[in-house]
Amino acid sequence: MCGIIGYCGHRPAVPLVLEGLKRLEYRGYDSAGLAFLQLNKLEVIRSEGKLCNLEEKVAKTANTFAPISIGHTRWATHGLPVERNSHPHKSNNNALAIVHNGIIENFQELKDELLQKGYVFYSDTDTEVLANLISDELDALFAAKFSKKYEQMQAELESISQNSLQYLPYMEEAFRNALKRAHGAYAVVLLSPLIPQHLLAARLSAPLLLGIGIGEYFIASDVPAFLPYTRDVVFLDDNEYVVLSASSYAVKNIYVGEEIAKTVHHIPWDLQGAAKDGYKHFMLKEIMEQPRVLQDCLVGRLQDDMVCLPELDTLAVPDSIRIIACGTSYNAGLWSQYYLEQFAEIPVTVEIASEFRYRKPILNKNELVVVISQSGETADTLGALRLCREKDYPVLGICNVLGSSVAREATVSLYTQAGPEISVASTKAMLSQMVVLLLLALYYGQRKKLACPVREVLRELKALPEILENALPKMRDKAKEFAFQYAFAKSFFYLGRGIAYSLALEGALKLKELSYIHAEGYATGEIKHGPIALIDPDFPTFALAFDDENFSKVRSGIQEIKSRQGRVISLLQEGTTLENEDLWYIPKTKLPEFIALPAMQLFSYEMADYLGKDVDQPRNLAKSVTVE
Repeated sequence: MCGIIGYCGHRPAVPLVLEGLKRLEYRGYDSAGLAFLQLNKLEVIRSEGKLCNLEEKVAKTANTFAPISIGHTRWATHGLPVERNSHPHKSNNNALAIVHNGIIENFQELKDELLQKGYVFYSDTDTEVLANLISDELDALFAAKFSKKYEQMQAELESISQNSLQYLPYMEEAFRNALKRAHGAYAVVLLSPLIPQHLLAARLSAPLLLGIGIGEYFIASDVPAFLPYTRDVVFLDDNEYVVLSASSYAVKNIYVGEEIAKTVHHIPWDLQGAAKDGYKHFMLKEIMEQPRVLQDCLVGRLQDDMVCLPELDTLAVPDSIRIIACGTSYNAGLWSQYYLEQFAEIPVTVEIASEFRYRKPILNKNELVVVISQSGETADTLGALRLCREKDYPVLGICNVLGSSVAREATVSLYTQAGPEISVASTKAMLSQMVVLLLLALYYGQRKKLACPVREVLRELKALPEILENALPKMRDKAKEFAFQYAFAKSFFYLGRGIAYSLALEGALKLKELSYIHAEGYATGEIKHGPIALIDPDFPTFALAFDDENFSKVRSGIQEIKSRQGRVISLLQEGTTLENEDLWYIPKTKLPEFIALPAMQLFSYEMADYLGKDVDQPRNLAKSVTVE
């Protein structure tokens, strides 16, 4: 997902926007740019590659102290990641520049229309089409009012007072008219010399929020962009746009133009929470934060050795549960199936969101839909949520971001309380999702008055933060050791059975994301049904062998691999043993997955770091996938 920041205020805007873009680097990008007004003329500076390239260009530009600016980090969707496709994009007549996240699905149809009118396009992007569409709508309004187009009014426009509001209504209307014609998803911010003290911004199915300062306002795709300056935010909803200046803001409906009252939310994060805090990478910091995450996830949810989820008290106990998610969140959902069926005796189906929403799914009567998304903005997960809400099914949203679309649109929401997760590869988010899902299983077991071991499980959960805190340094040392030994690998198997199966999927996903080593997760019992044909000395396996009823079967699977000359890393709990050279012991607990998950994350991290990969920003990936 691309990054956006815009600023109106009393500070020099260009350095502030550059600073904000740096804090959005974690979202993934391949080019960057910014726009500002200099002597009431529109200036745009862009570069491909990392932000340091943009900074070098900005440093060569004089007088970049304008009080208003917009910036963007781009992750290519239309056109190659080269400078001409970078944002911001200007209209042909230089009347405006925009930055844009998302996809305009009917851009080709709109582009053909504008080509017939004589517009020229210098990029391959849908964003430049939107910029010229807004300009075209503006020219139509000017022609009707002044019998002139924008370019014919240049002499008059150059004398605009900095306090003039004469053209704001026209720009607003052109902005709205163009957005009504643009189909798809967008978060868009507009800067224009016609309205030199204002920015316009709008959203549809892509995150955008307003930062409320004192004598200054920010517009951004995520909170860290402006976190040093304010933690008070307004979340824009779909089909809303905002008009902001240094002194005020107004949120309005795109279709009717009426002003909308919005609630200001206070974000509990601080700048320290979004900083590396001395760690080499955000990912390592976030792995090491997981003991605290375990504690935070339990705050306010336990009372007298019982689980308290008052958000769900008004909903009936479901007859069945449908979990819908993508990527790591899907793996967390798959893991929870085991506990929801064991402790709550509720049948569970787990679905990939991008598949679910394009079927004609048949949901059961009294079925609860659970959608899981770290960001709360995952496009496919949101699409599934909306499909279920249209059919009047209750939806429980599990997410980490206050005020996100999932949180606002679900029937009820549970926050994972993991704090900001900056690294693209998700770590503590999955651990926190697992805690919430385990609490959900215990909660429904309580409500159904089943013989559910609530006290015993909670006792184990409450002991985990200290166990994990003590184990992490040794686990990191072991991860380094195995990363050095196995850096030769081009492919990896991850095996798990029972509760460990979903962790095997997640371990393989992390290794792929970070080190670019091909990896596949399998249920241990499935290895002999085809995949074992791939085993040889250069194709190693990472096997999860927990001390449970499946241990002997996992041990047999490992021996099958060893007998075919396959190398195996065996992750075991203390007190058990296997006939294998590479053993990795983790502390004994009845919830071993909460220790095994960070161990696998550390292995993937150390492997990627040893191989010299960009750990926090893996190639081709984005933190929040807001396109289909």
